[in-house]
Amino acid sequence: MNVIYDSEHFWILAYPAQQGLELLDKDNLSTLFLQGAHAWHFKHAIDEIPQEARDEETIDAFLDEYCKGAGRPIVFH
Repeated sequence: MNVIYDSEHFWILAYPAQQGLELLDKDNLSTLFLQGAHAWHFKHAIDEIPQEARDEETIDAFLDEYCKGAGRPIVFH
């Protein structure tokens, strides 16, 4: 597991062996795991954000919209 993005609101974790990415929403305590083609499409969508607009606010807004309604709640036991 590699942390590839960390902000106040989100983490993006990479799992190279599984060809997967995990999106963790710190505010809503939810997670979304993307694997294979879904992970590739997500990475491509992030890469489409113009370099001059790639700040924490823009990326967090993208992640918020991307994860909306799709994440699973993180449950503590």
